[in-house]
Amino acid sequence: MTAPYAFLADLRAEVEIPKDGILSRTVFSDGRLKVVIFGFDAGQELSEHTAAMSAVIHILEGEAEVLLGDDRREAGPGTWIHMPAGMRHALTARTPVVMLLLLLRDRPEPPA
Repeated sequence: MTAPYAFLADLRAEVEIPKDGILSRTVFSDGRLKVVIFGFDAGQELSEHTAAMSAVIHILEGEAEVLLGDDRREAGPGTWIHMPAGMRHALTARTPVVMLLLLLRDRPEPPA
């Protein structure tokens, strides 16, 4: 029987920061929520883009500059950001960064 919950004892252990790169790994997904953990080496960036759904970014480790619409903000451990669907955003890692991304679907996705 599968448990009716998701449990990760050590979220940070789910991602390694690659040398000169970015690594992302989906750690949970269901019809309403997708959770992705990212590891960025210093100097790496996620170029400006938008998402079709609202999202939450939580910086777990490291320092980054985050573009949110027209605003540039400094982000570090503990930074929490909610973005509505369609908002322009980007991230540049100033140091190695571990980031948790939650993608929130307005309507449940039909089962596969």
